[in-house]
Amino acid sequence: MTDVAAEQATTVDQAGRNDTGFARLAMVTIDCADPVALAAFYGELLGWETRHVDEQFAILDNPEGGSPLGFGRVSGYRPEPWTEPDGGKHFHLDFYVDDLEAATARALALGATEPTHQHGRTLKVLIDPAGHPFGLAPLDA
Repeated sequence: MTDVAAEQATTVDQAGRNDTGFARLAMVTIDCADPVALAAFYGELLGWETRHVDEQFAILDNPEGGSPLGFGRVSGYRPEPWTEPDGGKHFHLDFYVDDLEAATARALALGATEPTHQHGRTLKVLIDPAGHPFGLAPLDA
């Protein structure tokens, strides 16, 4: 590594981020059949406000100033078959919660479902109303 490359690799900005990247995350967008319903589910789950909603796309704002969460309509959308023996998953979201049991109950009341197979003892895997897996984990785990 040249001296210039080493200096660039160790440059850190005022927020403490490494300065080697050239892009910033703008938003995570989740494909689904009904963006209005899925945005409502995650809005309640996270306590985030809706910035935009229409039949094709919805956006929730992150109140902590991070990237927003988007939901886009996909014609012919089918849930990921990750709970099937041959199934896989494309992505999943994990969330910290203060009380795993209470958070699980609230997510289920909002429309999430709980698969019979769980991947571990400290992470609770649930399925959102569009069929995407997501995890709840205790903050102190």
